[in-house]
Amino acid sequence: MKRIFLLITAIMLLCLTVHAQDVYTQQMQTALAKLDNAKTVKDYQLLAEIFSRMADAQKDKWLPYYYAAFCNAKIGWLKQNDDPDNIEPFASKAADEIKKAGTLIDTAKQKKELSELYCIHMMLNQARVFINPQTYGRQYGPAAFNYLQLAKQADPDNPRMLYLLGWQKFATPKMWGGDKALAKQLLTNAKQKLAGEPSQGLDPHWGKMEVEEILGQLK
Repeated sequence: MKRIFLLITAIMLLCLTVHAQDVYTQQMQTALAKLDNAKTVKDYQLLAEIFSRMADAQKDKWLPYYYAAFCNAKIGWLKQNDDPDNIEPFASKAADEIKKAGTLIDTAKQKKELSELYCIHMMLNQARVFINPQTYGRQYGPAAFNYLQLAKQADPDNPRMLYLLGWQKFATPKMWGGDKALAKQLLTNAKQKLAGEPSQGLDPHWGKMEVEEILGQLK
């Protein structure tokens, strides 16, 4: 009788675990469908809150922290032209969230995941440059560059890393290393690799919209 009770208990625990995983997957898929179509600061703010709540509920999962950090870093990029003075709170949130994501992966074995984290580190440091390039460029510009190089070392085929490299070459003045031709080459490569990624699923697959936007300016 005791063995039967233990067996029933184990089955019930397994069912509860499977159900929790199903709920998590459904919530992530719903949020990511919205992320794929996000465009405005308001869109990303809402999604950052959603992913943050999911991260609090799933403290053993790195992806909710990663996406919350991405959304906050993206807000910093969107604010660069019309609201740079309010970038820092979002960059700080992104820094905290991506740090938590980093504690949940094996950095020695999960190189692809590590590359994705480095891309967010690059974005949040670049967002801080946008606050005031003359004031913060020397402090955060090299950090953004170094994180991008680390992302490349961890996964040379990461299309989001290629996009950010292309953006960097596109946005940097020629006298400081900018190169529009190389930018186009990197972005075209990123576009091809993004096209080969699953458009659904929980793994990072953002970047198509950003790549197309810059390539449109390079025609």
